[in-house]
Parts: sequence; C-alpha cells; structure tokens
Amino acid sequence: MHVALWPGDVYPLGAYWDGKGTNFALFSENATGVELCLFEEDDEETRIPLTEVSNFVWHGYLPGIGPGQRYGFRVHGPYEPEQGHRFNPNKLLIDPYAKAIDGDVVSDPAIFGYAWVEKDPDLTFSELDSAQFVPKSVVVDESFDWETDELLRTPWHETIIYELHVKGFTKLNPNIPKELRGTYAGLAHPAAIEHLQRLGITAVELMPVHHFLARPGYLAEKGLSNYWGYDSLNYFAPYSGYSSSGSLGQQVNEFKEMVKALHRAGIEVILDVVYNHTGEGNHLGPTLSMKGIDNATYYRLVDEMPRYYMDFTGCGNSLGVRQPQVLKLIMDSLRYWVLDMHVDGFRFDLASALARELYEVNCLGAFFNIIHQDPVIADVKLIAEPWDVGEGGYQVGNFPVLWSEWNGRYRDTVRDFWRGEEQTLGEFAYRLTGSPDVYYQTNGRRPNASINFITAHDGFTLNDLVSYNEKHNEANGEDNRDGESHNRSWNCGVEGETDELDVLALRERQRRNFLTTLMLSQGIPMIVSGDELGRTQKGNNNPYCQDNELSWLDWDLKDANRDLLNFTRELIYFRRQHPVFRRRKWFQGQAIRGTGVTDIGWYNPDGGEMTDEQWEIGYAKSIAVFLNGNRIPSPGPQGQRISDDSFLMFFNAHYETIEFTLPVEFQSYAWSLEIDTKEPRFVTDQRLFTGTQAVPVIGRSIVVLRRLE
Repeated sequence: MHVALWPGDVYPLGAYWDGKGTNFALFSENATGVELCLFEEDDEETRIPLTEVSNFVWHGYLPGIGPGQRYGFRVHGPYEPEQGHRFNPNKLLIDPYAKAIDGDVVSDPAIFGYAWVEKDPDLTFSELDSAQFVPKSVVVDESFDWETDELLRTPWHETIIYELHVKGFTKLNPNIPKELRGTYAGLAHPAAIEHLQRLGITAVELMPVHHFLARPGYLAEKGLSNYWGYDSLNYFAPYSGYSSSGSLGQQVNEFKEMVKALHRAGIEVILDVVYNHTGEGNHLGPTLSMKGIDNATYYRLVDEMPRYYMDFTGCGNSLGVRQPQVLKLIMDSLRYWVLDMHVDGFRFDLASALARELYEVNCLGAFFNIIHQDPVIADVKLIAEPWDVGEGGYQVGNFPVLWSEWNGRYRDTVRDFWRGEEQTLGEFAYRLTGSPDVYYQTNGRRPNASINFITAHDGFTLNDLVSYNEKHNEANGEDNRDGESHNRSWNCGVEGETDELDVLALRERQRRNFLTTLMLSQGIPMIVSGDELGRTQKGNNNPYCQDNELSWLDWDLKDANRDLLNFTRELIYFRRQHPVFRRRKWFQGQAIRGTGVTDIGWYNPDGGEMTDEQWEIGYAKSIAVFLNGNRIPSPGPQGQRISDDSFLMFFNAHYETIEFTLPVEFQSYAWSLEIDTKEPRFVTDQRLFTGTQAVPVIGRSIVVLRRLE
C-alpha cells in the first residue's frame, strides 16, 4: 500500500475522517517514535512513521484513507519496567481514541510485552509480533441522521432504572429474530422495547459496552469468558461483539439506532463505565494499548517501585487520573457518548478509585471538579458506585452534589429487615425515606442522591436471594472462593430448588415484599433485568464469566412467573401514579422522627406514635407509616401545587400475623386496601377499613391502605 503522509493536526486525537482523508493523532509523552500501521483485507501491514510531534501528540494526515480502514500503532521508547516504561514496538496497540474496534483479543504469548521466563518475566523483552492477535482499530464515518432525537432528561424523581446486559437480555428472546438476539439491534427490536414499556421503567442502565478484553487467558483456559465486560480496552468504541453486522465499524451506527429507538419509547440510556482500570492488568498483564503507548502516563504506578501498579480495583491496575492527559481522555470519552451517541447518563464503576489523588479518597478532587464545570457532563445523570477495594474506599454518602450513588446501606438494611435480622426500626425508616442520615445530614443533597436497590448484576438475583443461604459458584472454576460470602440472604427453609409448597409460597411473598419496599421508598429505584420474571443463576452470585444460559434471561420464565411479572408492572405503575412516593425533597427537610409531624407519621401496631425507646428496640420488626399526600412541598414543572392521596403502610417482618390498629386521628376516615403482599396479584376487591377495625398483616408481608376523602 502506497500512501502520502501530510503533517496533519494535533486535534482531535484518534482517527478523524473529514470526507477526503483521515487525520491520525496519538498522545505519548515518553515515546521516541510512533508508527501508524494500516492493514489491508489480507492483514498485510503498512507501517508509516509519524514524524510530526506537537505537545507530545504524534500526528499525520493520510489523504484518500477513509471509513473501514483498519489500523493500529507501534510505539518506540525505552523498555525499562523498573522505571515505569514498557515500550515495545513488536506489539500492535489499540488506539485509545478509536471509535470502532474490529474483533477480540486472541490469547497468545505474543500479546505480552515480555518474554516468558520463570523469574521476573516482565523484566525481559519480547520480540514476538502481536499483530495477528490484537484487534484492529477502525476509521469510521461519524455522521448519522438523528432526526429529532435528543436527550430525554427525565426528572430524577420520576426515574426508574432497569439494569441489563445487552447480550443477556435478548439472547434467548424467541420474539426477536435469531440474527438480532444478543445485539444492540436486538435491544432496539419492538419485542424488547415492548417488555420495557409495559414494565414501566424509564431508563435502562447498560452493563459495560466499551470495547473490552473478552477472553483473558486465565478464563479462556477454563472455557469461560469475560461476560460482564468490566475490563475496558477503549473508552470510545462500542463493543463489536454486540453488533449484528459483520461490516467494519457498523457497531457505531447500530448503537445509535438502538439509542434512538429507546428514546422514541421514552426510555433513557445510562452507561455503566469503567474508568478506574483497564484490561491490561498488572505488571504481568498483556500490552494491548495504553501500557505500550505510555505506561507511566496512563497508569497509577507505585511511587517508590514504578515497575508495579497501584491497584484500588482488585483488577491489577488503576488509571492515572492524577495525570492531565488521562483526565482529558475520560472527559473526551464522556462528552463523546453524550454529544455523538446521545446517552443520557453514566454509572461509574468503583468510583472511589477515581477520587484518589494521593492514596486517600477525596471526593472533591480534580476529577469531580472537572466534571462539575463541564457544561455537557454536568447536565446528565451521574451515578457513582461509591466504593473500591482500597483502604477507606467505602464512601457511601460522601460524593458531591450532582451525583447520585448506589446506596449499599439501603440494600443491606432492607435485606436484613425482611430476613428477620435484629436491627433498629430507625435504620429501616431512614432507608424508606431516602436515607436522609446519609445524604441530607452530610452535604444537603436530595432524595435522588440515593439509588435504592435490592439486587444488582453483582450478587444474587431476587429469586436466589430468597432461595439460597450460601453462594454456589463452582461453575466459575475457582472452587467457590470467588464472590461475596456474606449475602444477607435467606433460603426460607430449604437451600435451592424445592417442591415444598409452603417454602415456595414464602419465597414468592418475600419477592413481593422486596419489590414493594423498593417501589414505595423515597429515592430512585433500580431493579435488575429478569427479577420481574423470577430469573435464577442457580445460586451463583458472581457469574462474571458465564456467557451462557446461566446468565442470559430465560424468557420461558414469563409464563411460569406471570403473577410476579404483572405484580411488578402494577407496582411500578402505582409508584408512577402517586407523587407521594417520589418526593423531590425530604420529609420535614431533616429528621424522620418527632411529634407534630404533618407530612409523615410513624406508629406502633397498637396505633400509638413511636417513642424514642421503641425506635431502638432491635427485636421490633413491625411498623406503620403514614404518608400525607396533601403535604408535598415541591411544585410541579409549571409551578402548580402537587397533591396526592394519603396512605398508611404496614410493614410486618415478624413471622406471625400482627393486627394493626388505625391511629386515632385516622379512625374517622375510610381506608381502601391497595396492596397486600400475601396476595400474588394486586388487590382488586376494594376492601375497606374504618374506625377501630383491626388491619391484619400476616407474617412477613406488607399492607398498603389509601385514605378515601
């Protein structure tokens, strides 16, 4: 291949086609030379030295080179691991700014920068060429007809999140054409969207779609793969394995079509992003991209021993967010996904790692300051997973304004409450009201700071949460050592599958209890794909490597769990119909207790108001809650007064039936039965309670009454 090289431009980084040719630009502060490598269909390689360097950016323009062209880089420089440098021009490198990547990494000794010797292998230098084992970056045409599509900007308090895996959600759906299952186009198919719309959710949170290391060697040896995708190799390219098209770069347009289809259905798209580490691992990991481009710039190295990596993630490395170029990479990526791909927000995996400027977590550090001043990123939904695996990494409640957080304290408290563990009712009450002790009392945030969840991709499904006491991860090939051992789960009397009717009935009720608690709590609810269908992972709480039927959503469950599906749909609809369950501001603006409460009230089973002593009784497992629909302080979008029905909610986590008495101040009203979780379906008999009539709540169930004016 003969090509002419022009000087080109420093900006933008990556490969940019202008309609006549393509500009290539790569940042490397410590490199001594960069070669652009072009690949033809037969993988014949043409190497072109980039001789122009400006502000550490190596750049050049190739007229006539356009969309579909596959390329990569070879970067020259010192191979001095003990000084933090791991340059090796024998390794083909993925462009960190590539908008599309063709295929997956193939596990082979050639993808490692070092030679395979027994002692200190990473100090050796590999002369094996990796080009045939590394996927190629692809030049793309970034134009796309979005028509009238734009970000939906669903208000936070109206948001209901549904976490899903792009492949797993549609892979087994018989109503989607086989060639589209497991792809972006499959998720955009009317059959997939109909399920989401009928369920009533307002946003999908997609597990990682950044191009990732799909088959690391240690999993490939076991016949497994990186199903979840939390090992990113690039932060711009949508993963090619989720594309239904075999055409180079078409995954970009397919992703855009998916977003456009979801937006037409009123559903926002939130991406789970992994900016805390990459798939290149530790000092013994492969050299695939940034490690070979400029290891000392892109990664957080141990100060005294830069041969090694700081690891706040448990995955081998941590991205060097103290470096301006790394911050620029992250911000450029985020803006690209908002402006060019029209996504509505981000959930940041192990976000505490991004806040470590030195060793301690600083949630007001440079990374967050940059996001807050950015007019594009500061205006979308931002969600933190507020922990990492390093010391002091658990930071629930400590992130700054603009951020919402996965509320791990909500998950733990609600799980403990319904499995009957001793804890104070005050702890449960805080979680039910949006966790003001976590968010309001620390930095004045609102209830939308709390992303409430019972289950997530990481851990038991809802069905398994009520079916297993212990994890069963043998299929992962790690002798059941992986995954969380303390799950706060309860099998309801039998471990795993059973045909005992009383156990099955209790499990079904517990599932309804969890879902009802979630949807009636202040804050933002998140449910996991398949929980509405009773999906099981057979007790595996860490199926990160199970790209098979164990993880994929089994749509045959739809018939067997019709009642659960319909209950979930009606429950979500109930929440969306009643603003008293999704307030924008706190009850009373502060504490949840006290006398003279007008917007919320807390009562004993005998109808008396809770006393301070009763709040602290660990064995107490029953409480009644009054929500006043006439005392909603926040106006509507046009300044109108918001009012709603008033409700009494009775929670009984005790194993026996408790008969609640209506509080005296409410005995002059008639109360209509709206929800009773002992029933497999929403209540339809319109049963009424008045005066001193007892409200029976069977063991481990919830009853919700609506006041009739």
